[in-house]
Amino acid sequence: MPADRVTGHVSAAGDPITGEHGPGLTGSDDRGEQSAPGDRSVMAASFVGMFMVTLDAVVVNVALPAIGTDLGGGMTGLQWVVDGYTLAFAALLLSSGAIADRIGARRTFKIGLALFVAASAACGLAPNLTALVIARIVQGAAAAVMTPSSMALLRQTFPDPQLRARAVGVWAMGGAVASTSGPVLGGLLTTLDWRLIFIVNVPIGAGALILLRRGPNSPRRTVPFDWIGQFTAVAAMGALTFGATEAGADGITDPVVLVAFGIALTALVAFLVAQARGAHPMLPLELFRSRTFSVIVIVGFTFMACFYGMPFVMSLNLQQMQGLSALQTGLTFLPMMLVGAMLTPFSARFLGWFGSRTLIMSGLLVMTGGLLALALVPATTPVWALAALMLLVGFAGPTVMPPATAALLGAAAPEQAGAASGTFNTSRQVGGALAVAVFGALLAQPDSFGSGLRVSLLIATALALVTAVITAAFWTGRAEDR
Repeated sequence: MPADRVTGHVSAAGDPITGEHGPGLTGSDDRGEQSAPGDRSVMAASFVGMFMVTLDAVVVNVALPAIGTDLGGGMTGLQWVVDGYTLAFAALLLSSGAIADRIGARRTFKIGLALFVAASAACGLAPNLTALVIARIVQGAAAAVMTPSSMALLRQTFPDPQLRARAVGVWAMGGAVASTSGPVLGGLLTTLDWRLIFIVNVPIGAGALILLRRGPNSPRRTVPFDWIGQFTAVAAMGALTFGATEAGADGITDPVVLVAFGIALTALVAFLVAQARGAHPMLPLELFRSRTFSVIVIVGFTFMACFYGMPFVMSLNLQQMQGLSALQTGLTFLPMMLVGAMLTPFSARFLGWFGSRTLIMSGLLVMTGGLLALALVPATTPVWALAALMLLVGFAGPTVMPPATAALLGAAAPEQAGAASGTFNTSRQVGGALAVAVFGALLAQPDSFGSGLRVSLLIATALALVTAVITAAFWTGRAEDR
């Protein structure tokens, strides 16, 4: 896998993230240090793209009850509304950077944006749940195409490191704004009509496409594509998530569920063999020789499983059990999101004071406490108290992800930066998808919703605690990783 591209959305600035293009590329590196109007259009379009990609990962949670009431489908159907997006995103993220290299970052970003806009319109107009899930899968695929191509486009458009750092900061801010505003915006739009949470992407995305018309053309390169790896990765992730989701409705011993798990295991083995023997693997297995890298991948998986799974179950709880409206539910999540937004600018300072290992362990332990408290509080707990406890989970955002990203770059060789970031971000998306599948299965039976909620939160608690212990026990402690 080429090292001069990013295959995931790692929120940081500078060359290690965006990657350096190798010799022979032309069209962007001789443009000087001053940004042109077309450059600023690219930066604005990248902000919009990252905003939409992140928004559609978080906005849907508060709309799930309204979608279920309108389209039916039960818990299993609602799980796929969430996981269809996340799973397609995860499955295509590792190899989507190669597409940007082959046909050019600008063209790839435009294709991804156009597909995302079309899929958003299809979501908003979906006549039934099946159509909505299919459209969400297309959305996720488009998001996987947009994310690395937008980063590569910024790298090409801003060859000067200082201007590029500023541009990447704007790009990352798109995700931060969406994460913070998503629950409230979703609640507000759902109060009017849940379809608006998707329709809103159409004019926004159209504006970004117009902005991209002023951007510079991107170079193209001939790069290998790991077809076997991509196919087996999709099969493994899809079958595993399908089996976990269907187990909630049909039971884990159902023949269809067992077949799905069998396919997942077979595809996983085939994927690992392909990566070990392939000439151009999209996931070089030698990356896992670094204990620090392996720990960081586990941290990414756990963080998203908890940070993505908890809002899924709590959104359903607040509306179905507590009787809150979609807007009230979104406002309940606002403090959790705000604490992350307020502390993230200080992440670099925290990292300098405490180091990656200590900061990650602290964030995971605080998250553990918040999840455990949410699992054990009585059903009569006031909403304001639940919002306060969710603050502890939100605290993990700025204390886990930024130091994990910094350590990731120190643990991987420069020529493997793209593969390392892609693996890390894929692990995050898989963690979120599996959390929704497993937790949704536990919530599938209405008469056991309360116990399913408690067990889901306890699973997240155990996962966060075990990951904190793994971080303490297996972090290598090398100077560049601290």
